Amino acid sequence: MTSYLSDAELEELIDRAAGLAGEDEVVTRALSRDVRLPHGAGTAVLITLDNGLDHTRPNTLGPRSLGELNRALDAALARDDVAAVAITGKPFILAAGADLSQVSKLTSPEHATAIARIGHGVYAKLADARVPTFCFVNGLALGGGLEIALSCSYRTVSASAAAVALPEVFLGLVPGWGGAWLLPNLVGPETAVTVVVENPLNQNRMLKGHQLQGMGLADATFEAADFLERSLDWAARVVRGEVVVERPEHDRGEAWDAAVARGRALADAKVHGTAPAPYAALELIDAARRRTRDEGFAAEDEALTRLIMSEELRAGLYAFDLVQKRAKRPAGAPDRKLARPVTAVGVVGAGLMASQLALLLVRKLQVPVVMSDLDAERARKGVASVHAELEKLHARGRLSADRLNRYKALVRPTTDHADFADCSFVIEAVFEEIGVKKQVFAELEQHVGPETVLATNTSSLSVSEMAADLQHPGRVVGFHFFNPVAVLPLLEVVKGERTDDPTLATAFAVAKELGKNAVLVRDTRGFVVNRVLIRLMGEITRAMDEGTPPEVADRAADPLGLPMSPFVLLQLVGPAVALHVAEVLHAEFGDRFHVSQSVRNLVDAGRPGLYDWGPDGKPYVSDETRALLVTGDRPSTAEQLRERVETALAEEIGLMLAEGVVAAPMDVDLCLVLGAGWPFHDGGITPYLDRNGVSERVNGRRFLPPGVASLPR
Repeated sequence: MTSYLSDAELEELIDRAAGLAGEDEVVTRALSRDVRLPHGAGTAVLITLDNGLDHTRPNTLGPRSLGELNRALDAALARDDVAAVAITGKPFILAAGADLSQVSKLTSPEHATAIARIGHGVYAKLADARVPTFCFVNGLALGGGLEIALSCSYRTVSASAAAVALPEVFLGLVPGWGGAWLLPNLVGPETAVTVVVENPLNQNRMLKGHQLQGMGLADATFEAADFLERSLDWAARVVRGEVVVERPEHDRGEAWDAAVARGRALADAKVHGTAPAPYAALELIDAARRRTRDEGFAAEDEALTRLIMSEELRAGLYAFDLVQKRAKRPAGAPDRKLARPVTAVGVVGAGLMASQLALLLVRKLQVPVVMSDLDAERARKGVASVHAELEKLHARGRLSADRLNRYKALVRPTTDHADFADCSFVIEAVFEEIGVKKQVFAELEQHVGPETVLATNTSSLSVSEMAADLQHPGRVVGFHFFNPVAVLPLLEVVKGERTDDPTLATAFAVAKELGKNAVLVRDTRGFVVNRVLIRLMGEITRAMDEGTPPEVADRAADPLGLPMSPFVLLQLVGPAVALHVAEVLHAEFGDRFHVSQSVRNLVDAGRPGLYDWGPDGKPYVSDETRALLVTGDRPSTAEQLRERVETALAEEIGLMLAEGVVAAPMDVDLCLVLGAGWPFHDGGITPYLDRNGVSERVNGRRFLPPGVASLPR
């Protein structure tokens, strides 16, 4: 038995934590049964984790659930006739880790430490058992779920397991039930840094089951159809000594230093020192090479306690709740029963954005897709681009040959809007000019049925104006995707002045089928994401025009933790697009939205952005580009500019809420997290502005009620 925590101490902690949790924990049962192992290997106790709900509600591990597992392990390990203990999960799911709804209730360091110690105490029994312990990872295994597997002597995994990860850093935590010590000592520091730090900071990237064995996280991989049977057979051969798993020794010197240094560089590039979790995780990984297990567990206890009591975690949990709950029930969306069926789709345009849309539509809706352009060659190129992307998916094993051929056959080109006659949903992705879009809709109305939804992918123009001259203006809706279409999950659904409820309901239904999170927004220039980003960009470029060096201006907003700096974003979207949207918003809202002469000069000179890229891969401003910039005589320091940016954002979001652009501040945060990659550890933008006192200074009050995305006071 471990020296980390005695049985009596552990039981007392579990009872105390269960009392704090109350009766609302969804308890994951630890259901034990005896299994006769093949090959005469003896009896194994198989513990199945199951909360009694379907696959849409993963097993989670609150204090009562951990108590269930603790009792099941004690009962199994007390028996003399048991040759092995194995843990698996209900269909498709091992466990999704700690019950985050319980974590948010922890209001004192003592409570936080108790939860950390309970996890360590229960899981340590798997490592200290007198018989081999196995984890059969049959599906999703996140956080504390994966740490169960790491605590066992051996691990098998289903090749089809869809999501395996230690995502704690993404939320503002560290792996706190053994993962930060166990993982680097099992697989080495390089892989540990990838799993614990790099993947969470890259939009919470998950591993698939078939990847685990090659990384050292699993000892054997089996197909889902006979996963449990083959896992038990493999375990029996381990028990009999027929299979011996070799564990490699890891370089605990320079290679370990290099891995941790790589992790710090990744963290600096992603969060610029503004989020404590990745750095705390790296400290634990760094020290894992020389600490005993119990010392490592104690260090995790301390780090987890500190982070649970941080504002960053409360913001991260708030953002997680937005994505998991509010995004699935969009505020203001009409009754879904009003949605009309979509049996064929039209895409007007055949450029890059239109091709991305067509690809998504045919894959997700699996209905005919018609792509049009001004001439046959452009239309054919658009379809060819979709076909090429489908071929790539097939080559990567993500699309079967049958589906490849079926999807390719569903997409066809045209130059005649009459070919949209059978479409029940048509989206335009043509040049961002109001006259062009109005003409497209006017022509389409001559051919499509009166209930066909006409959607616009405009990023800043008025949906109401596009619909104003149509016979059926109620069928026009904004359907604003974000680039790249396949990756970013946000879709701004824009209600024009006359958009009717069946059209709106159909738009939300299509968004759901496309796998997007839709947010209802009022028809106002820039909607949500572009209005916030262009206001931010405007303050940065205004300061540059005033004489602030571009390098200083670009780094001034680093404390906000943006996924990329403003001028890298400018390079991504292109100066011409950024200038156009700034001009549109300036015309609508006035001088709050700065139109930069420096950016205009870049556009006139045909420059792709402010930066060139050196041989080391780092951006720099060339002398040629610097000569194009306006050089004022009123430079700002980085701190002064940061304060200006924060003030501008608080002002603009306050105005947006007053105008009813969205239903609540939570929708602004949801849009920025899902559409702009705003960091979870900030919770979006409004918790950040509240935490730093900017909201009250600018608007006289906080955006969110106290305790919603911060520690209760």
